[in-house]
Amino acid sequence: MSAKVWSPASLASDHKRVAIDSNVLIYLLEGSEEFGIRARAVVDALDDGVLLGSMATVGQVEILAGPARVGDASVFEQTAGELRSMGLNLVALTSDVAEDAAWLRGLGGLALADAVHLASARAAGATAFITNDRRIGSQPRVEVFYLDDLVLEDPAAA
Repeated sequence: MSAKVWSPASLASDHKRVAIDSNVLIYLLEGSEEFGIRARAVVDALDDGVLLGSMATVGQVEILAGPARVGDASVFEQTAGELRSMGLNLVALTSDVAEDAAWLRGLGGLALADAVHLASARAAGATAFITNDRRIGSQPRVEVFYLDDLVLEDPAAA
């Protein structure tokens, strides 16, 4: 399968509303050398209004579990504040989202959290889901884009 290369601008031409997997924000918050710059490009596109973003509240759990695991209350509170300030539409796990997630999990063999992420994306009206987890594939009404396929736009070319 060939990679589907994309940029935030090209993604926005077909998908104004996108959902973000927690791994994208974890790369950014933890300063990943390999993927941090790509995650920053996605967040910048959200901040600039190029894309409208949402995330499942289960993503909050996944992101905040790191600081909680090491018992660092200060980093936990700082990270929670950064998540709140990103302007993402946080999608709660309602019974409708849970039923859709169960359907996705049952038919596609997705992990529970991944099914919740995709069901939450659909509930938010997102037509694209940005992740770096290749085990997650496109589903009806939600096309999956992988962070490592993002092509960074050359600012010198502008």
